[in-house]
Amino acid sequence: MRLLRYGEAGQEKPGILDADGKIRDLSGHVADLTGDAITPEGLKKLAGIDVKSLPLVSGTPRLGCPIAQIGKIICVGLNYSDHAAETGMAVPPEPIIFMKATTSIIGPNDTVIIPKNSKKTDWEVELGIVIGKKAQYVDEKDSLDHVAGYCVVNDISEREFQIERSGQWVKGKSADTFAPIGPWMVTKDEIADPQNLKMWLDVDGKRYQDGSTTTMVYGVKHLVSYISQFMTLMPGDVIPTGTPPGVGTGMKPPVFLKPGNVMHLGIEGLGEQRQNVVAYKG
Repeated sequence: MRLLRYGEAGQEKPGILDADGKIRDLSGHVADLTGDAITPEGLKKLAGIDVKSLPLVSGTPRLGCPIAQIGKIICVGLNYSDHAAETGMAVPPEPIIFMKATTSIIGPNDTVIIPKNSKKTDWEVELGIVIGKKAQYVDEKDSLDHVAGYCVVNDISEREFQIERSGQWVKGKSADTFAPIGPWMVTKDEIADPQNLKMWLDVDGKRYQDGSTTTMVYGVKHLVSYISQFMTLMPGDVIPTGTPPGVGTGMKPPVFLKPGNVMHLGIEGLGEQRQNVVAYKG
């Protein structure tokens, strides 16, 4: 299933993409796609619906983040060997994890705002894991039992805030609009191997990132197990798993986003995003 939310910001309705790529309204069956709706029981209920019987949504409505009321965004840093090399940093002996504020969440095609005083706003296409079942001290062999599905995340980052301003990475990751998620969540049964997905990102039509989840250092199973040793993961939590090479800060000379840019990105089987970039205006 490809589950989504559509409508104006703050007024999204739950939906599902049918076999023809058209949006069908799910609001007669579920109030919203919160964590409760994507538990194993919730997904089983949704899978039993005859999609063709659902109301067809007309036009091309705005898409919101496919998961409502996300509790946590737990990101993984330097998780691609080739990305670590381009930044001049060592591959970490254990996953680097950091938080991204939920106030940064936007829809997959919403406008991205370069924050006030930013000098180095950057892009990162990432595979997002969506948790569907409470995970606490999970063994790696059981990790996928706790996964509802996957989605595309653009882990937008302000590198000066992140690296040069002291402290933790979170303040370079959490500006408003820094977490476009979607266009939909694809349930795990439709992704044969999350460790073999092509991924890419263009800025103004130029391809900067052209990678694959095959170069992830720590895979999906390990990450769910590892993070669950330090915090309880709840249905609806999202884990962006790191980015392949081609970020702006890795270019020689570095390239950063500026007003007027357009980002276009996607992951094989998970859909695409497109964001216009504007300056903060207060």
